[in-house]
Amino acid sequence: MSIFEYNGSAIVAMAGKNCVAVASDLRFGVQLQTITTDCPKVYPIHEKLYLGLSGLKTDAQTLHEKLVFRHNLYKLREERNMKPTTFGHLVSAVLYERRFGPYFCSPVIAGLEDDGTPYLCGMDSIGAMETAKDFMVAGTAPESLYGMCESMWKPDMDADTLFETVAQCLLSGVDRDALAGWGAVVHLITPDKVVSRTLKGRMD
Repeated sequence: MSIFEYNGSAIVAMAGKNCVAVASDLRFGVQLQTITTDCPKVYPIHEKLYLGLSGLKTDAQTLHEKLVFRHNLYKLREERNMKPTTFGHLVSAVLYERRFGPYFCSPVIAGLEDDGTPYLCGMDSIGAMETAKDFMVAGTAPESLYGMCESMWKPDMDADTLFETVAQCLLSGVDRDALAGWGAVVHLITPDKVVSRTLKGRMD
């Protein structure tokens, strides 16, 4: 078993029309043993920017704290929140610094730019960035998640449709993965608010 699959995870981010949604499962386990079922993998950076970290949970916690620290320094110096594109490059640089002993994480960044344009970005453990206009997935069942997202995503979805689509993609995608699932949490980011909903999933 790969070290990236040790704790299990599933993250999906998807873009709509002037909105973006990011969702993760809630399982935390050690290989096939489930420890707890209230462990989200998506963290808020500010009200229009969320960071999902799949992979080894200890490295995810360390990386999250480091990135929050760097964002706070940026806010003190610039007196504004970091744009999602800027934050994406920051995450990439932080990971690339540690390329010879990397954090075992695959980040997914989802946010809204100042003009309401959705921003989605994913990368590997050494910071090789990939941006997308439609959706981005990470975790232990990427094939199932990609298949669901490719069949269900449509351009210019409104906020309610986007929420339903992300929720169904994640819940269906983790059904065949023993290392992820046990419920999910979805964050829907719109220009004026963020709505977070917890979903019940299969408990087997």
